[in-house]
Formats: sequence, structure tokens, C-alpha cells
Amino acid sequence: MNSPICEMLGIEFPLLAFTHCRDVVVAVSKAGGMGVLGAVSLPPDQLEEELAWIDAHIDGKPYGVDLIVPNKFEGKNDAFDPDAIRAAVPEGHKDFAAEILKQYDIDADDIRNPGSNSLNFAQNLRDDGAASSLEVCFRHPIRLIANALGVPPQIMLDLGKKHDVAVAALVGAREHAVRQVEAGVDILVVAGGEAGGHCGDVSTIVLVPEVHEAVQAMGASTPILAAGGITTGHQMAGAMAMGAAGAWCGSVWLTTAEAETNPVVKEKMLAASSRDTVRSRSRTGKHSRQLRSPWTDAWEAKSAPEPLAMPLQGLVSEPALGKVDKLSQSGHDGAKQLATYWVGQGVGLMNQSMSAGAVVQQFKEDFLTAYERLTGYVRG
Repeated sequence: MNSPICEMLGIEFPLLAFTHCRDVVVAVSKAGGMGVLGAVSLPPDQLEEELAWIDAHIDGKPYGVDLIVPNKFEGKNDAFDPDAIRAAVPEGHKDFAAEILKQYDIDADDIRNPGSNSLNFAQNLRDDGAASSLEVCFRHPIRLIANALGVPPQIMLDLGKKHDVAVAALVGAREHAVRQVEAGVDILVVAGGEAGGHCGDVSTIVLVPEVHEAVQAMGASTPILAAGGITTGHQMAGAMAMGAAGAWCGSVWLTTAEAETNPVVKEKMLAASSRDTVRSRSRTGKHSRQLRSPWTDAWEAKSAPEPLAMPLQGLVSEPALGKVDKLSQSGHDGAKQLATYWVGQGVGLMNQSMSAGAVVQQFKEDFLTAYERLTGYVRG
């Protein structure tokens, strides 16, 4: 396609797939789009293993990596101290999480001490943790590196230029986009409030043209990827009509055959409507959209404690939800009710499971159908 995204990244179709599953990365890139591996919770040795596997299976197709290095979070300027981080979590929050599990017949005695995954997440949020991840990333032939929260750290921008790798940044507001362009990012991922995971509160249909106009007013040519609720090529075409040069999608891959999504959660998603998600701080400390369940409802109750700042809230939620995830897959009824995961409002359009490659093909077909429908409105 004639898109600056295709030219910049060397891809056929400007559809980027954010995913934590390496199989999805490979499948999407082979189908003409671009897979982007979400790596914030991976320690450097595991990240190396994942990227080496992708290199061996992707047939030289372009792919990228997504990290989360926020500009602000609890303890950002302090030395990383796992014991101090654990001690900073109030017992009342742990008690609240344990009580939710107990109400659904789940033993919660072992969720009070966060495991390595939660601490890896906390470490990788920091500039020094990100630097270790970046060192691994740039040993591999990636074509894109993305930062999901805030302006990318200078080391990411510098390494991108040095290695001729595009640097992308997710934004949820016009002013955020302006700061990113001023910082020198190569691609803006404009994520509306419909998006799964971390998102702002402005809808995609408003935010994309708002950011496009702001970029144009700056005299910049930074291309935009539309994100948030986009699960079809029809929506992608609509976003491109508003100024985007392509789409960035995450939720739609969660129900694909290759995805490692908990089968219980996958079935919930396939049955969900667009109203079955909630935007909440209860999982990471920052607003993120996820599938609604009794777990999310409990944290929205008036009696619930105020969610902690990132990364402390994750040290409360992830041990509990990790146990829920495992038990739900073994058939535990209470855990199946509590099970949840990040997903956007586009879940209401995700009604059947198919391969990731088939999803890319469906996007292409839907896009062409939308294009033909629009051109039909124009008289010759």
C-alpha cells in the first residue's frame, strides 16, 4: 500500500499487531503486516530467547518490540530495591485482594509476596531496566521499538537513530502527541479510550483527527497509527480517512488460534459485547481497559481501597490474578468467574477465533470493501 508506514517499516500492509505472543508476531509479519512483541515483563535473558526464536521463524520479515518506560511512577528516582518495593505495599491492599479470592473459594495465603514477574515489570519500567532490554533488542534485526507510556527515554531515541530503527510512542491526548513530535519520535500510535490496556479517555474517532491536525499545524510529517477499538479493516479504513497512515491493534489477536490467552478468558471475550469492559486503575495503578469481572467490580466499590501508584498496584493484583488464571484453566468455578485480561471495546466485534494470518487477510478484504464503498459515493 502507498502508506508512509509501509515505506518506513518495509511492510506490505500498514497493520501493526501488539502482542505478548511470539507466534502471533511471526504470523502477522509473514502475512504482510508487522508483529510487535510486548516485552515489559520479560527479563533480559528471556527477552533474548524470545527474539532469537522470532528471528529463526520469521523468514526475515520485519518485526518490532514494545516496552513501557513511563515518565512518572512511584520510586522512579530511587535505586531499585525489591525489598523496599515489597514493603511499600500496604497490608490493607493485600488483605482486600485476598478477601476477593476467598469469596470465590480460592485460598489466598500465598498471594501476599509478589513473584518474579511482578518485580521484573517494576524493574523494566525504570530507565536502567529499559537500557538492559534495549541492549538485547538492538542485537536483533528489529525494525521498530515502541514506548507505551510517555516520551521515550533518550537512550531509546539515540539507539533508534544509530541503528536506523523507527521509534514509536503511544499517546492518548493531543498535547502528548505534540511533546512526542518535539522529542523526535518517528511514529505516533494514537490510542483512543476504547483501547485495551493503558489508555486515555478521548475516543479514537475524535483523537485521531485531533492529533493529525496538531501534527500538520506543527509542520511535521510524523505518521499516525490509529489504535483503540479497531478490530476490522472497515474501521482501519475509516481511521485512515481521518488522517492515520495505518492501524495498531492489540485486542483482536487475543482470540486468535496462536494466542496464548487463557482459554477461559478467550471464551469470555468471544461471547462479550462492547460494554463488557471497564477502564480502571485496579490492575497497574494507571488507567487500563480490561474485561469486566467480579474482580474489577470489587475494586470499583466504594469500600475498596484507592489503587496504588504504578508499579505498586501490580504487586497487589498480579499475584492474585496469576493464581486466578491458573485455577480457572483447571476448572475452578470461582476462578472462572474472576478471570479477566486486558481487552478493548472492540471485543464486541471479536466473535470467532481464527488464525492471526487469517485476521490480517480479513483486514485487507474489509479495507478494500470500505474503500470501494467510499469511492462509490463520489460521482465521476
